[in-house]
Amino acid sequence: MLNHNSLIFTLAGIAFFIFGMELASKNLQVLAANKIKGLISKLSDKPFVGILVGIAMTVVIQSSGAVTSMLVGLGSAGVVTLPQVMSVILGSIIGSTFTVQLLSLNVAQFGLVLFTCSFIVQFLSKKRIIKNIANIVMGFGLIFWGLEVITYGTGALRESNIFIGFLNYLKQYPIMAIAVTAFFTAVVHSSAVTIGFAMGLAGSGLLSMTEAIFWVYGANIGTTATALIASAGGNYMGRQVAWAHSLLKVSGVCLFFFFTTQFVEFISFGETQRDIANAHTVFNVALVILFLPFIKYGVKLIQVLFPPSKNEQEFSVKYLSRVDFQSASVAAAHAEREVLRMADIVYSMIRNSINLFKGEDIDLKEKIQEQDNQVDLLHKEIKLFVARYMDNAEAGSEVDFLRLMTFSTDLESVGDVIEKNLLAMAEKKQALKVDFSSDGWGELKQLSAEVERISSLSITCFQRQDKELAAKIVYGKRVVRRMEKDFRVRHMERIIAGSKETINTSSIHLDVLSEYRRIVGLMSNHVYSLLKASDKYFILPRGNGEDIE
Repeated sequence: MLNHNSLIFTLAGIAFFIFGMELASKNLQVLAANKIKGLISKLSDKPFVGILVGIAMTVVIQSSGAVTSMLVGLGSAGVVTLPQVMSVILGSIIGSTFTVQLLSLNVAQFGLVLFTCSFIVQFLSKKRIIKNIANIVMGFGLIFWGLEVITYGTGALRESNIFIGFLNYLKQYPIMAIAVTAFFTAVVHSSAVTIGFAMGLAGSGLLSMTEAIFWVYGANIGTTATALIASAGGNYMGRQVAWAHSLLKVSGVCLFFFFTTQFVEFISFGETQRDIANAHTVFNVALVILFLPFIKYGVKLIQVLFPPSKNEQEFSVKYLSRVDFQSASVAAAHAEREVLRMADIVYSMIRNSINLFKGEDIDLKEKIQEQDNQVDLLHKEIKLFVARYMDNAEAGSEVDFLRLMTFSTDLESVGDVIEKNLLAMAEKKQALKVDFSSDGWGELKQLSAEVERISSLSITCFQRQDKELAAKIVYGKRVVRRMEKDFRVRHMERIIAGSKETINTSSIHLDVLSEYRRIVGLMSNHVYSLLKASDKYFILPRGNGEDIE
């Protein structure tokens, strides 16, 4: 029969262990948040630097799975590259052995004392940093106490035929032992919990050293599940990071599996719990030593196995070759093609911006944000490209480069207006659960359509350098200004009339009018230089030089 008390003690010990891990990890991250950011910023293509960063991050966060999940997020965001990440993963593998080594030092007996003393400090202290430190010590106290309780519970479980039968089954089938412990590790999100449990069973005489090694293998495979789950909703880079970690562990286990007997003989010194901790450390250090020389080949293999889909191909410049052009005029022509490509993206953002206010559309929101990132990237590359040719440009080309730079800067500002301002207003409207009045919504759509029309003319004008189009754009800009003023007056009239919808959306409505007028102003800036030389339509302002009606 199963002894219910022993089962409760075992489960309680595991619960204490997991809660202690979370408490210590959470407060360590709070204390070392800036240092973690600093470590990430120091990532480089030098493998040894990456390994040191990985070790430090894992010791701080107390979970290699959490570190890899963080790297998955950074990889998905394009902050780090796969070659950089590979060395950090190797470092995190070594860093993950810290907690297990600590558990093997016969510290379980001090767990309750540590927890009690640190709880008193945490309870009495008013300073946040002292509370964080006390919480960290409380966490480790719970980890140590949890191991003590696990050892006590598993000792009593030796009398349970059901539990002993299950253990015997795992002993007969090592592959099943690896699978079960990998699953358990994936559920509890910590290899240290599984290995701590194995150490408790070994301390009770229920596991031999050889049998415990298979638990170590399973724990190392199971810890990769956290990152695999984190990568599920990410892009190809996130998947590459997660699978690099997973395949590294799986290949290591496959390699060691066939030499388990020799491994046990090499690592055994008579103290089973210490030997298990040492086996975990030696296994992971050996993985790093074995795979470090092959990082470049590993990167290539992962990139072949998990390539980006067609939709995930990296966005980059199309017409700006890294090779120097012999002629500045040819370079300017290539830069102009890239600026027009940038303009097409901005025009798409302008066209779709009004739809942000129809209702919550996550896909559209993400599309706008992605397009703004693309615009920012192109603007940066165009600036760098133009800067290379500006100083030595022949007569006439300098003016062309300046024109390209100015329009590119205005386009980038339009993208920011839509992504930072209009999108924020749309989110505010959705959060407040309010709707524009039918008249107000009609006016916004009318203004948006005019802004879209002028923006299209502006891009065509930039490409053709057509003075007639330039004159139409300046006239259209003034039409938009009159429309905005007229719509503001109508909006105030509806407020005076007591329109509830108008009152509820007033600040959003007026801000949207202002932002659309601002977009037209930015899209129109480039046409004035075109009209200066010859203003046969007398459309340019006279007198003080300002654009007046």
